[in-house]
Amino acid sequence: MALVKASHRHARISATKVRPFADLIRGLSVEEGLQVLKYEPNRGARFLEKVLRSAAANAEDRGARNVDNLPIVECRIDGGPMFKRLQPRARGMAFLIRRRFAHIHVAIDAPEVE
Repeated sequence: MALVKASHRHARISATKVRPFADLIRGLSVEEGLQVLKYEPNRGARFLEKVLRSAAANAEDRGARNVDNLPIVECRIDGGPMFKRLQPRARGMAFLIRRRFAHIHVAIDAPEVE
């Protein structure tokens, strides 16, 4: 068995907004994962759905059959870099604004084709 991976690095969304959806689809088949994400109204689900479709296309490109039935073995959301900005506050103080990024990684298990 070979892992087929896809990732979206520097996704312009906080990792904490995407992680609950990663927990939802981990261990499901590709088709079930896409069905679960399809009906979630959140922006994080759209990001994860695109990466999952990319991983399925990568598996199909490598010659895997019945891509919809392949299991999602890894679905990981890592924090990326941050834009740091200063927001002026009262009495000469400044608060730090952290604009967060995420790295979205999905891997599905595809049988090796020879």
